[in-house]
Amino acid sequence: MTTAKVYLIPSLLGESPYNRVLPEFNLEVIRSINTFVVENEKSARKFIKQVCPEKVQADLDLYILDKDTDAQELFELVKLLDQGKTIGIISEAGLPAVADPGSQLVKVAQDKKIQVVPLVGPSSILMALMASGMNGQNFAFHGYLPIEKNERKKRLGQLEAESSKTGIAQIFMETPYRNNQMIDDLTKILRADTKICVACDITLETEDIRTRSIKDWKKEDYDFHKRPAIYVMQA
Repeated sequence: MTTAKVYLIPSLLGESPYNRVLPEFNLEVIRSINTFVVENEKSARKFIKQVCPEKVQADLDLYILDKDTDAQELFELVKLLDQGKTIGIISEAGLPAVADPGSQLVKVAQDKKIQVVPLVGPSSILMALMASGMNGQNFAFHGYLPIEKNERKKRLGQLEAESSKTGIAQIFMETPYRNNQMIDDLTKILRADTKICVACDITLETEDIRTRSIKDWKKEDYDFHKRPAIYVMQA
């Protein structure tokens, strides 16, 4: 039986004190290993240096797993598991393997019956839902919605109709520089009584989480431009 182990290591959601969102056990894990599969090398090195400044950067073995990783590159990463190495997977922000390419390697690890250890840390998706006041018993995450205007309108209509029929809280994302445009689109497309939560800068000093009806969003003073946000809809 292989001695390999895969730790899923949450990273920070932005410039916030790590001891606010990460337990000491996470730091012990990071101190104990030198092989990491990361979405972005620069941000991963910065994160490791921030939480474990005593760790020697030159000793780190970092391998990239991102949206552009092809089958051959993934095969090379799988060799780490076959060699019995214990590795840590680090996303660019938040939880690895949730809306994150790290899930590809986790799937292989499970197929090979290798122990996978998820660590506690910030999840923008779940934290937004927690603070939204919406249905935490029945929810769905949809990632990014279509950019094209008509496709976006159609998709938003579908999500609103499903939420109205089933009570499901619908969760989605937008590129930070299009946040204000997204809210403008929502106010033009959705019904007046549909509620939208915008959860912005989660865990940061500038955190701003608001749940309003579409009717009230039309009157709301806001500016979420270039700030990471999660959206939750309840019709």
